[in-house]
Amino acid sequence: MITVAIVGLGYWGPNLLRVFSSNKECFVKYGCDLLDKNIDKIKNKYPSVIFTKDYESILNDKSVDLVCIATPPETHFKIAEDALQKRKHILIEKPMTVSVETGEQLINLAKEKNRLIMVDHTFVFSPPVIKMKELIENNELGKPLYFDSERINLGLLQEKINVIWDLAPHDFSILTYLFPNFKPNSLTAVGSKQIHSNQEDMAHVTIKYNNQFVAHAHVSWLSPVKMRKMIISGDNKMILYDDMSLNEKIRVYTRGIDIDFSKETPFNPIYRSGDILIPKISDVEPLGLEVEHVVNCIKGKEKPKVDGKAGLAVVKLLRACDESMKSNKEVKV
Repeated sequence: MITVAIVGLGYWGPNLLRVFSSNKECFVKYGCDLLDKNIDKIKNKYPSVIFTKDYESILNDKSVDLVCIATPPETHFKIAEDALQKRKHILIEKPMTVSVETGEQLINLAKEKNRLIMVDHTFVFSPPVIKMKELIENNELGKPLYFDSERINLGLLQEKINVIWDLAPHDFSILTYLFPNFKPNSLTAVGSKQIHSNQEDMAHVTIKYNNQFVAHAHVSWLSPVKMRKMIISGDNKMILYDDMSLNEKIRVYTRGIDIDFSKETPFNPIYRSGDILIPKISDVEPLGLEVEHVVNCIKGKEKPKVDGKAGLAVVKLLRACDESMKSNKEVKV
């Protein structure tokens, strides 16, 4: 039995509490939040859970194996560092930290204490993303050419972080999961403050790689419609992932453009338009799969799919976005 504590019961923490509580191999002993209203909203649903405002008392409980951190990003490092010092495994909500340096410190501390860092990039466990990973690894797409994502909606405007830090971690985590061996070379981010005076509320990000692969992400708090779309193109097939679709989240298109460079006048493109495959996708909850995986990692049965290095890769992209927007220049990643 894995004994679990959930620190942070605002937006995401109650979901963690629900799913960990429903896992038969876990015992959620503690729920922690500084605000009474967050505790009051859920405490009656979980009579066996001890609710507290003091996370340090949780860390001093030697029976606790795993601390799940679902607090604001700027607090992640301190809580995670304290938990690792007390030899707890940790699951950190995205983004892992707000700086590259603190992310590296956590990775080194976890190694020193022989404890696991797992980062809560939930989309990595979603069946559509798992299917895309399978298609890419089976070389169904051919040579990968580009990644193009759009994550837009109306709100919710944040006070302490811009739209990139709020929405793009999802796309960046999917990108780094699908193409773990692709190393970004440079990045350009262009953002604007249309409504929000302090934070960018819409942005476009372009990431270039040494192998000519290109990734693009569009994020916005100012769209009248909610869209969650992604296109991943290869020179053989293309994937359209629409997370808002109820029945056809993944479509695989046998479409592309061929050019015969052996001819004297090579630019004579041939446009291919073939079949469309709509694979059957399971509707299992990603967070449930993630919790099962976390349990297996702590038991030594699996290695983390999203470890500290994977979390740090996303933080590096986020920090590069801030640097690019501030300087109005393309920056190295």
